[in-house]
Amino acid sequence: MHDLFALLWGTVLLRPYVFAFLAVYLVAASAQFGWKKTLVYLPLGYCLAWMSEFASIHWGFPYGDYYYIDTTSRQELWVFGVPFMDSLSYVFLSYCSYSMAVFLLSPVYFTAREFMVLETRRIRRSWKTLTLGAFLFVLLDVITDPVALQGYRWFLGQIYGYRHAGLYFGIPMSNFAGWLVVGVVMIAALQRLDRVSTLERGAGPLLERIPCVHLFGPLLYVSVLIFNLSVTFWIGELLLGLVGCVILFFPFLLCLVFTFYKREHLTREAIRRHFSDFPWKEGVSALPSLLRDAIGDHAAQIDDG
Repeated sequence: MHDLFALLWGTVLLRPYVFAFLAVYLVAASAQFGWKKTLVYLPLGYCLAWMSEFASIHWGFPYGDYYYIDTTSRQELWVFGVPFMDSLSYVFLSYCSYSMAVFLLSPVYFTAREFMVLETRRIRRSWKTLTLGAFLFVLLDVITDPVALQGYRWFLGQIYGYRHAGLYFGIPMSNFAGWLVVGVVMIAALQRLDRVSTLERGAGPLLERIPCVHLFGPLLYVSVLIFNLSVTFWIGELLLGLVGCVILFFPFLLCLVFTFYKREHLTREAIRRHFSDFPWKEGVSALPSLLRDAIGDHAAQIDDG
């Protein structure tokens, strides 16, 4: 038991960036779903991710034929040949992909000081969110996997490799297909968990007092991309970094334009549906009545115009 705790502590010391991202997940998901569902998804998402990795290193599915290199098992926790932190990362990566999809598909209202994502339960649980979230999950890997494969050049370390180099900076296309499959499974699990009424809410309304807390999920998504692009340029991989920037430029330009479009076309019905699904938000001090009145006036002007 002492060795287990020592390895867990070593994992934290060796991978502080993973646990920083995980901390953001805990806050963002708790505000969105409540702390009970957030904590339940932690082992659930981990197990789904671990099974996918265990299957791949033994049978080549779903990611293709790759392997882990045991260089840190004396410093950090490994679980039956899979680094603990690797499967743990899937939890916040799948959540932030899901959260970004909900953000993109939901009406929004924002001013210079406030930002509201007017999501509904229907949007959270829709096939559109599932599909978009799964592809956003793959997009994360398009940026992260090539630089992770060169972990020997930075503080990740060389922990894995592919037996047959792929076309995309050494990454085989089967890897991205696997991420799509796993993304669908994990986000579907998250949506299913959202439907469990016995785990409804919890500390969520308290966390909603944090300014713009419902942007933490999308911001986590962006932060993961920025972190990996930063490492890419830091190790001198200019071509890889530039390709990553080009890949991300057009989707994020569309997201930015679409966000302002949604703000300008906000309707009273969108506001009503949001507060009908989440009535407790009306009493949260971080969402003052003045802001809600401003939203209502804005929607009325749009409806009248």
